[in-house]
Amino acid sequence: MAEAAVTFLLENVQKLLVEQMNLISGAEKELKQLQSELELMNAFLIEYANNREKGQVFIQFERQIREAVYEAEDTLDACLTHKAKSGGGILNIKHLNLAKQVKELRLQLQPIFDRAIKGFNALPVADGTGVPHDNKLKKTDLVLREDNVVGFADEEATLIKYLNEKTEQLDVISIVGMPGLGKTTLAWKIYRDPKIQYEFPKLIWVYVSQEFNVREVFLTILKKFTREDMSLKEGWELAPLVRSHLEKGRFLLFMDDVWTVEDWKQIEPALPRNTKSGKVLITSRHEKVAKQTNLNRKPHKLRFLNAEESWELLQLEVFGNNNTCPGDLEGVGKHIATQCRGVPLAVVVIGGTLIEKRLDKREWEKVSDSVSSYVQDDKRTENIISMSYHKLPHNLRDCFLYLGIFPEDTEILAWKLTRLWIAEGFIQQKRGRSLEEVAEENLDDLVARNLVMAEKTKANGNIKTCRVHDMIREFCQNEAAFANKNLFQEVKKTRQGVFEPAISEIVKRRRLCIHSNVAEFFRKKPKGKGVRSFVCFSKETIGLPAEHTGSIPDTFDLLRVVDVTPLKFTKFPPKLTKLIHLRYIALSGNEFKALPESVSKLWNLQTVKIDTSVREFEVKVDISKMLQLRHLKTKAAISLKEVKGGGGENLQTLSRLSAESCKEELFNRASNLKNLGIRGNLNNLVEASYLGKLEHLEKLKLVHDMFPSTSDNNALHRVPHQHSFPPNLRILTLSSTHLLWTQMSTLGSLQTLEVLKLKETAFKGTLWEAQGGGFLNLETLHISRSDLQTWTASGEPFPKLKNLILKNCEKLQEIPPAVTNGKSLQLMEIERVSASLLKSAEKINKEKHEMQGGEGRAQRGGFKLKTSPGDASSLSSTPN
Repeated sequence: MAEAAVTFLLENVQKLLVEQMNLISGAEKELKQLQSELELMNAFLIEYANNREKGQVFIQFERQIREAVYEAEDTLDACLTHKAKSGGGILNIKHLNLAKQVKELRLQLQPIFDRAIKGFNALPVADGTGVPHDNKLKKTDLVLREDNVVGFADEEATLIKYLNEKTEQLDVISIVGMPGLGKTTLAWKIYRDPKIQYEFPKLIWVYVSQEFNVREVFLTILKKFTREDMSLKEGWELAPLVRSHLEKGRFLLFMDDVWTVEDWKQIEPALPRNTKSGKVLITSRHEKVAKQTNLNRKPHKLRFLNAEESWELLQLEVFGNNNTCPGDLEGVGKHIATQCRGVPLAVVVIGGTLIEKRLDKREWEKVSDSVSSYVQDDKRTENIISMSYHKLPHNLRDCFLYLGIFPEDTEILAWKLTRLWIAEGFIQQKRGRSLEEVAEENLDDLVARNLVMAEKTKANGNIKTCRVHDMIREFCQNEAAFANKNLFQEVKKTRQGVFEPAISEIVKRRRLCIHSNVAEFFRKKPKGKGVRSFVCFSKETIGLPAEHTGSIPDTFDLLRVVDVTPLKFTKFPPKLTKLIHLRYIALSGNEFKALPESVSKLWNLQTVKIDTSVREFEVKVDISKMLQLRHLKTKAAISLKEVKGGGGENLQTLSRLSAESCKEELFNRASNLKNLGIRGNLNNLVEASYLGKLEHLEKLKLVHDMFPSTSDNNALHRVPHQHSFPPNLRILTLSSTHLLWTQMSTLGSLQTLEVLKLKETAFKGTLWEAQGGGFLNLETLHISRSDLQTWTASGEPFPKLKNLILKNCEKLQEIPPAVTNGKSLQLMEIERVSASLLKSAEKINKEKHEMQGGEGRAQRGGFKLKTSPGDASSLSSTPN
């Protein structure tokens, strides 16, 4: 989006004016004028993007503005970089005639902006969708499938069961899922079911879709009841008529493709809420919409096809009902079906492609090599995803497209993704919330819209990892390409041995990702003066010869983001310190031992993540002087230089800090820390009170590491006093502390604690007597690698416990029933434990299930028992 590029440049200019006055001496007036013009341009773009039809004229002007802003940003940053390299430091930039450079930038931008205003004023008013006319796909133009429907039998049975349930008021059932998963096909299958047609005398099908018009929705419903011409009536007149007709008998109303909560709120007044004989079934891509329609019933999330179902559907598409796949094609055919990742639309599209190549194994193998490309080349796929994309708010679009930068089928760390979004300038500050909180909200929104799949969640329910379906990833890459948004470009090597895009074209790209052939790429000596991000997320380690360790800064001197963890370094590449615009660095190396003092030159740096296997990592930089630093993360014990500067208030993550570096002066300056990890001899921290002053700290991890001592008496002397813990602590992890179970009462007194993880013999001893009155807000208890044998409980020791996780507790005999008596328990996860403990968990699960009358846990408060499939003594445990 052009407005995102404008916003980012505007923020940089504002930062220069506020934080770097010594940098811009003599150019203040011109920079303030540029700031004013960018603010006007940004407001104009946002208004017109929301209110005007985005046809080709708009797209062309938007592209011109974006490229002009990119060039302006590059020019400004190149001036700063050049002076920093030649003038002996960033503070000597005063003598540069920056005012002249900024004035020239303004003069270059103004004509483009003026032309855009004139062109935009001639555009027609939009219908509110923001989707170009030629990209709109109406559901009424689609042919609904009634044959070759595979994998919906169980889904259909579940939904029909809901439809047959008796309720005291109108029951709304929702189907949600990602684009192409078959929500409409399933709903139509139910609509055509003879038993449903018998049960509900009035069946009404309404296409809602993006081009929402509540009046048309009401007219469609009324046509099922009356032939009277009501086309001249307004929507507010039609709503009571619809309600009065629906109140008279048994009906089933299908509402396909409800897009927004606002659309539903316009429909809702026409529905008779107090009727016992009516049902409504909706399909939606957005879970927020589905949840709004019925607060008492969870949305039915449509599952993906499994491998067998995908193969069955593919055979039906290619060979029909009466023919089977030839034996020599079966292997490659099953591989193709698997690559469709369980999405019926992808299988159908590929099936259409293979029909023309029915018996040619060589052609099938070609398709197998690039299934996602064939799927995306089909207009049906592009259109159906495009509908979701164009419905996204503008602040989400670049975040969504950026997901295509990761390799196929990658499990993406949410922490990495959100910090990258921030560094790339996709996240704008919102009042009362941090950039990280806004970024996490954006990810939640994309998951709720079923464009991103939440893979793993943290103990507190937040997303830990996510995935993007290959079909959606391919769309993101195409939309983000140079010809469209120039957001990023993946560099690939073709079968012919050449790179795409060509090395000579790299200079025009904004962001690059490359996941293989990295050394060969740099041997070609590419140049990218406008490249702002260089990332490599290969799942395999990539060897980079020593002569190429400086290739990244030599090739791209305006980089903001460097994430190359698959490349292994022995030390911090010195030339990276020349990249003064860097905001994000992620590096790795088995012998990576230090962050040099020269890193202090990187005054824009926000995030530093180092993966290393060493025990101690020396940070020679005075981090209090790095005013923008927000996250410093590594698993080694960070040895910090003595803090002398006056900064540090932006620091949110410091993990893991060596125990020796824990000083009151440090925490006084870094008072806004939210995530802190400490590794080393923790005995000196037991009496310290300064952690108790960190009011913003929510997550604390303490690893008691007495290396090189190998004594068995390396236990932490005792648990710190209650007042020594941060007052708003939500997540606490203890590892290798070897504390006595009798000291658990201190942790139980922490009023705000929601998650407690006890790892690597955090507590030792054979007996734990848990008592009621503590852990009043604890929701997750995780115990792993413990020698605990007997666990007893009295009273109600964990009244709000939702998740109980026990791993590698081989000696523990059973779980006390008092621990699981609470109604809030949702998950019990057990792995590598004794057979008696498994039986104990199974017994509790069975009793709880029977007590709740056999109803599902979502409605009655039961819980899910999850055991390790690799455990020989594991029991089948999840209730239906």
